[in-house]
Amino acid sequence: MGGIERAVIVGAGLIGTSIALALREHGIGVALSDPDAAALRLACELGAGTPLDEDAASARPADIAVIAAPPSAVPAVLRSAQDRSLAQVYTDAASVKDGVVAAAESAGCDMATFVPGHPMGGGERSGPSAARSDLFLGRSWALCPTGKADPGAIAAVRELIRLCGAEPVLIGAAAHDRAVALVSHAPHVAAAAVAARLLEGDETALSLAGQGVRDVTRIAGGDPRLWWEILSHNSGPVADVLEAVAADLAASAAALRETRADGAARAAGEAPEEVRGLLERGVSGRGRVPGKHGGGRAPEYAVVPVLIPDEPNSLGRLFLAAGEAGVNIEDVRLDHSYGLPLGVAQLSVVPEAAERLARVLRERGYSVHA
Repeated sequence: MGGIERAVIVGAGLIGTSIALALREHGIGVALSDPDAAALRLACELGAGTPLDEDAASARPADIAVIAAPPSAVPAVLRSAQDRSLAQVYTDAASVKDGVVAAAESAGCDMATFVPGHPMGGGERSGPSAARSDLFLGRSWALCPTGKADPGAIAAVRELIRLCGAEPVLIGAAAHDRAVALVSHAPHVAAAAVAARLLEGDETALSLAGQGVRDVTRIAGGDPRLWWEILSHNSGPVADVLEAVAADLAASAAALRETRADGAARAAGEAPEEVRGLLERGVSGRGRVPGKHGGGRAPEYAVVPVLIPDEPNSLGRLFLAAGEAGVNIEDVRLDHSYGLPLGVAQLSVVPEAAERLARVLRERGYSVHA
């Protein structure tokens, strides 16, 4: 088949609507379908496409259809779409793959035209109102073709991924599920466990919350129903990771109890191996997370903390000053000051540019703490 000119998106939630918006930016015609009439209407009003004519049985099949539905719904939705010849090629966006593939085969789906996929993009908010055309820009997109997939179908899904600005990562379905258990599903449960402990804190304790606890608990804001759907379809690999994390935490807790029992002499000495080893492995593991340019170990950046007021265009002026200094800001994090109309912008830059940036910003009147 040639390039993608017409697409069908079945599911007008965050992922489906974001894919549709990305395709629309390339001038591709998109027809949308969703059992939730309100979600479908909103997605269409956002410019993601037009409602699919469900009764147009004789219409020419679209070039590609994306099943953006929960894992348990994908096989039945896929079979229905194939029975109606909605498209020439089909893919999905479910966050688990092995069980979906097995169920699709059991449901009698045409596996030659189905190429399972999983875009690694999302957010704490769900629904079409949170959709963005750039949601997948620069992100990985797992591509999990079965041995029965037609090469032309695989090429079409690769083209879809390219149009969304993502990078395809070829991986088997079972390996995908183990991987996302490690880098996505188990971390969500761990973040939820940390966030749940905050229910025990009083207002004074919570007023001391800094950026660290915000970073750790950010993803815990996801929809619990959606996350149970995901976890229940990847229960074994997720349980394996959680048990390993729990063992590390239990060992550290026991070592800390022993330190407390031993008193100040133990506390002043070398950290227990269980705690020190975990902290060191944490640093090493964090360093393995790819940076914004992909590849292996993330590059080391220097951080330039800059005090800025909480007012319109503060970041814009700061970025403009950095640009005029000839410094590229590789990353930025905002630390808000509790109860004060200001915050600290943590600017990550290549180490050799940090001193120049700090000097220029001070000359512009900024309070730089580097």
